[in-house]
Amino acid sequence: MGLMDMIRGEFVDIIEWLDDTRTTLAWRFPRYDNEIKNGAELIVREGQRAVFVYRGQLADQYGPGHYTLTTENMPIMSTLQGWRYGFNSPFRSEVYFINTRPVTDMRWGTPQPVTVRDPDFRMVQIRANGTAMVKVTDVEVFLRQMIGTNAEVDADVLSETLRNNMALAFSDMVLASGLGAIDLQGRQVELSGKLGEFVAQRLSGFGIGVDQVTLSISLPEEIQQAMTRGVARGVEAGGFMNNVDLNRYQQMQAADAMLAAAQNPGGGMGAAMQAGMGMVLGGQMAGQMQGGFAQPAPQQAAAPQQAAPPPLPGQQVFHFDNGGQAAGPFPIEQLRQYVSAGQLTRDTNVWAEGMAGWVAASTVPALQTLFAAPPPLPGTPPPLPPH
Repeated sequence: MGLMDMIRGEFVDIIEWLDDTRTTLAWRFPRYDNEIKNGAELIVREGQRAVFVYRGQLADQYGPGHYTLTTENMPIMSTLQGWRYGFNSPFRSEVYFINTRPVTDMRWGTPQPVTVRDPDFRMVQIRANGTAMVKVTDVEVFLRQMIGTNAEVDADVLSETLRNNMALAFSDMVLASGLGAIDLQGRQVELSGKLGEFVAQRLSGFGIGVDQVTLSISLPEEIQQAMTRGVARGVEAGGFMNNVDLNRYQQMQAADAMLAAAQNPGGGMGAAMQAGMGMVLGGQMAGQMQGGFAQPAPQQAAAPQQAAPPPLPGQQVFHFDNGGQAAGPFPIEQLRQYVSAGQLTRDTNVWAEGMAGWVAASTVPALQTLFAAPPPLPGTPPPLPPH
């Protein structure tokens, strides 16, 4: 056997791709000097597409099937190489196999928070993450934009491209929706389809299509706490919000005091607090369902007999020990009701801002009038001296 016969025997006669990874998107068939025999066999399996590239130009493409490479089934290659009457072996060409099956569970997330204008919470920074199912839809564009001169392209390269474009698409979708943070989170299933449309527009420039997108929106912890309490308020913390309304902040503090008192297991006051709190929050939730978060109504601190408004700004308020739980703060006039009910006595420990610690109520000058005995009625004889 001569040298030329040995070389001809080394030319490729079967071209195929056996892929068992399911994560490789493109693979270049390896061969010596890019030479292929006349009449070579090409095997393209389901979920694959074979593309011939001659001197940087895209030539013939083949879907799933078994082919014998001849002039008749290689029209573009015949034109590029000037084969008028058939070709003589060997011919030179690069062969790429493209994976056209969907790639599932491609995870994505916003690397930076997205700022949303919210009617209740002013400016809110939210994050989003989820999964996507993508696949190669335009082989020619994918070959030029994603493969280049690489011999292999795997899902990691596509994952990076997906994350970058998904974050931009999410920002575009939020801006186009015009929704606040609460509405965005409440309509995640509906918005996932919109997000798929936005990201599909961006990925089409890479020859990639989007079959499915899942979306999960995360709100700041401060917003979640406010939603749980049913109180729409701004919190100036962590840079999430600014321009906090002082009236809302005071209402929030009154709500916190009400919650603390409602958790008191002893006495009737805890039950009264819970009932009052339920009425207030119920009214607020009704306002929310009629068109977003309503302006919070002024919080009321419950008394044993009747409810009272929160203390005026600058008015001194006190906490008192109610069965081992701190109740309050309450102004002095409201404390008089607890004295009448027997829940606040001379020996009950009290505390107010500026005091070093808890002390008996009778030792506080401002509270001594609560325990003063009333003068005798006219005509009542003075009490007898003790024996």
